[in-house]
Amino acid sequence: MSSGGFHVHGPHDHELEHAAQHEPKGLAGQLAVITAILATVGAFFSYMGGATQANAALYKNDAAIRKTEAANKWNYYQAKSSKQSLAELALDMTPSEEQRAKYRDKIARYEKEKNDIKVEAEKLEHESREFDEKSGEQMHMHHRWAQATTALQISIALAAITLLTKRRWMEVATLAVGAVGVALGGAAWLHY
Repeated sequence: MSSGGFHVHGPHDHELEHAAQHEPKGLAGQLAVITAILATVGAFFSYMGGATQANAALYKNDAAIRKTEAANKWNYYQAKSSKQSLAELALDMTPSEEQRAKYRDKIARYEKEKNDIKVEAEKLEHESREFDEKSGEQMHMHHRWAQATTALQISIALAAITLLTKRRWMEVATLAVGAVGVALGGAAWLHY
């Protein structure tokens, strides 16, 4: 500022004056800002809801694949059991000691193969259960994200009603429902 009533503006002062003259004021301005914030947070929540739903489907798919692989191993185990049973029957029916030794070796081999197959099948079943549990956890989080998104959408609708009715108490309702949505999103983020 200079003497004699002459006023010099810096670039920053000009921007502040411009913002003060054109900044939305009152209820409409507040609701515009609230709605923008709610929509931004809601977009993030919606994305997370979709991501957790996709993860749940992938985990469920992995569980089904492991379950099928385990079933295949159990079928293989059963085939080895059948061969072992036939070798045991042959052992009982063979009078020659040389042939009996051959069948004893086969029976021992089938028993070892069955044990190895059993370990693999049980491991695959365990992995299947783990993937099922992960899928369930992801679906739970998906539901939380969906609840949070829905609450924010309701809050945005309340903001529009508030703008139309110009009722200040509706602004409080808008903020309250928005806070519920943010709390639900926080619960999803923290895996509750």
